[in-house]
Amino acid sequence: MAMEWASESGAVRRHRIGGERRDGPAAAQQPEREALAPEPLADACGGGARTRKRSGEGSGGGARRGTGTGLSEARAALGLALYLLALRALVQLSLRQLVLRGAAVGHQGEFDAHQARDYLEHITSIGPRTTGSPENEILTVHYLLEQIKLIEAQSNSLHKISVDVQRPTGSFSIDFLGGFTSYYDNITNVVVKLEPRDGAQHAVLANCHFDSVANSPGASDDAVSCSVMLEVLRVLSTSSEALHHAVIFLFNGAEENVLQASHGFITQHPWASLVRAFINLEAAGVGGKELVFQTGPENPWLVQAYVSAAKHPFASVVAQEVFQSGIIPSDTDFRIYRDFGNIPGIDLAFIENGYIYHTKYDTADRILTDSIQRAAATYTKDFFCGLGITLISWFTSLVTVLIIAVFISLIGQSLSWYNHFYVSVCLYGTAAVAKIIFIHTLAKRFYYVNASGQYLGEVFFDVSLFVHCGFLTALTYRGLCSAFISAVWVAFPLLTKLCVQKDLKQHGAGGKYIAFYLLGMFIPYLYALYLIWAVFEMFTPILGRSGSEIPPDVVLASILAGCTIILSSYFINFIYLAKSTKRTMLSLTLVCTVTFLLVCSGTFFPYSSNSASPKPKRVFLQHTTRTFHDLDGNVAKRDSGVWINGFDYTGMSHITPHIPEINDTVRADCEENAPLCGFPWYLPVHFLIRKNWYLPAPEVSPREPAHFRLVSKEQTPWDSIKLTFEATGPSHMSFYVRTHKGATLSQWSLGNGTPVTSKGGDYFVFYSHGLQASTWHFWIEVQVLEEQPEGMVTVAIAAHYFSGEDKRSSQLDALREKFPDWTFPSAWVCTYNLFVF
Repeated sequence: MAMEWASESGAVRRHRIGGERRDGPAAAQQPEREALAPEPLADACGGGARTRKRSGEGSGGGARRGTGTGLSEARAALGLALYLLALRALVQLSLRQLVLRGAAVGHQGEFDAHQARDYLEHITSIGPRTTGSPENEILTVHYLLEQIKLIEAQSNSLHKISVDVQRPTGSFSIDFLGGFTSYYDNITNVVVKLEPRDGAQHAVLANCHFDSVANSPGASDDAVSCSVMLEVLRVLSTSSEALHHAVIFLFNGAEENVLQASHGFITQHPWASLVRAFINLEAAGVGGKELVFQTGPENPWLVQAYVSAAKHPFASVVAQEVFQSGIIPSDTDFRIYRDFGNIPGIDLAFIENGYIYHTKYDTADRILTDSIQRAAATYTKDFFCGLGITLISWFTSLVTVLIIAVFISLIGQSLSWYNHFYVSVCLYGTAAVAKIIFIHTLAKRFYYVNASGQYLGEVFFDVSLFVHCGFLTALTYRGLCSAFISAVWVAFPLLTKLCVQKDLKQHGAGGKYIAFYLLGMFIPYLYALYLIWAVFEMFTPILGRSGSEIPPDVVLASILAGCTIILSSYFINFIYLAKSTKRTMLSLTLVCTVTFLLVCSGTFFPYSSNSASPKPKRVFLQHTTRTFHDLDGNVAKRDSGVWINGFDYTGMSHITPHIPEINDTVRADCEENAPLCGFPWYLPVHFLIRKNWYLPAPEVSPREPAHFRLVSKEQTPWDSIKLTFEATGPSHMSFYVRTHKGATLSQWSLGNGTPVTSKGGDYFVFYSHGLQASTWHFWIEVQVLEEQPEGMVTVAIAAHYFSGEDKRSSQLDALREKFPDWTFPSAWVCTYNLFVF
């Protein structure tokens, strides 16, 4: 008996047919009617293939099928490629448009970028400016004071300028790099207060730091910010308009020592009580657009003020939440002002070209003047099956790229993309896209057999919309500001569907449909590419200095897979609208395979010494003499060598061919009974870098050796042992503590008095001082629960010589000269002494 569906759900809008019966002339005269076969249809996802007619129309309320041909694969692939390339070009163009035409040269009363560059070149010409070095404490401070004096002489009488050179001493604990305690003595801050002639009760703080890491000119980090602040001070002081509040300019001299100078200012300086908000100028790269990556806490008026004042505002709440999550191994003075001063503020940083951050290539000539200036039941089943297929495609895509990344890491070809970023896109990106298309092509061919392409396109569009709605709900529930991104990815696609739905049903997936669909998706995809650019601009250089324990290819492959999943979400429906995806998959597979073979063969070398765009390998060389004392104070062991640390996953594999003596036979052995394995760690990053090399070398003999001694040992009324020490030495020292079995470190004279452990259970104290520092006196208190014959505590102190003649040794200089030009070997002399009590 012939049967006909008189009506259907408007959401389903399709024909169901298990077979056809055309018996006799009547059936032949009515080819448009559909008969229902007696075989039952499978209802569940795994219950067998569904068979549906691709063409024909139902009667009554049945869904109208597009009468046009299916979407051309070549047209779809070409359209998507051109669309994404155009969006990428727009992103890049926007990133390059930093300033208004003609704004680089300041007129009277305007910011002059050329004057700021002059400041920058003078500061960087001094050279590396580590805390405690004459370059930092004398030469740079003298130059700053000299320029401030000239600015004061040119200032308008409406304004009052006060200058103070602060040399604070203090201590604090910080939950950073696993947690440690920092102590500083006689470091330097240059503080300038610009206020109305009659004074002011409130102030805004502008912060930069003029110190640099060892062996780096520190142009972007952070001399350029100090140059900008000098020019802002000049412009404001010559203004004929009176200020309502004060502006405090803090040029701090110890930020690279883990935020010490800002702590000294906000906790000790008398002007700190005037500060109601702050602006921190930082860098994680060289030039480009400055990114506001932290604001608050609370106080949205700060962001509103920034948006209204900045010519080219560029901020992302995603950057804030990623940065504050601890994923990025870095921190800024923002944290100090927020946590110790309880002051709201804004954190800005240049993030472009982070490859040369903290290297010798961070020079003034790499910073553009423009950068300075800018500062139904069946439908429901199909839907959830579609959701499952989509999630499976995303999961298998991630697994595929991770397998490739692990293999690349195991054969020793990590970081092949470090100097050639698009290698990662051709290797991992193409693999991720190909796997997604492959899974959906299988579903289209074997599960959704003969189903209407338009119907499936709608189903998978709704699946993507559902996923983004889920993210919107989850992020909103968690109270994360990033939820607005998901809102964009819900609102614009929904509006797009409303606009193109009628055309799709009437004319099929033609050129007009594609054009309007891509136009509707323009905003979310453009913004997504902005965010993806920022992610890769920040994370790619970081992976070159993330230590020897984290496979960078695995991290980058995961990020690329995540970006592919996001970008593919609203294009999955094109797989079902297209006639075929064979050529697309073959092309992607070919690109991935060729790139894979080239990477495996070592074609792409990770590093570059190209002066225009260097991508150096970072290596730390510490010529050290280690002395281990026993419980009686006698020397139990003494050795000397160059301790070598590579800051990326490849270790010394690329170095050994150039310097054969650095090989696995000189791998450093961990001293199990010593804190942090008995090596002079400058910062507690031992958990990130477990592969070290220790090349034997003669002993070092600094002209000004460090001195460390136990001043007193006494028992307290609460039955603990108090050990008092004193130490003198160079501007940078590290102090390590490990308690023995049956003993605990209950308190000490550092920070807030509560000892903070680093990862692994040892205690790490970072110490630095400026010029003419006094002897460092401190004490620790050990609670002994059970006496042990090997003592109760082991302490060690390392002295790091970053400046002056003591920084160098003939053996260290000779070894450093052997390193190829695509490396950045940062070298210094240090001593290490261990004691047991």
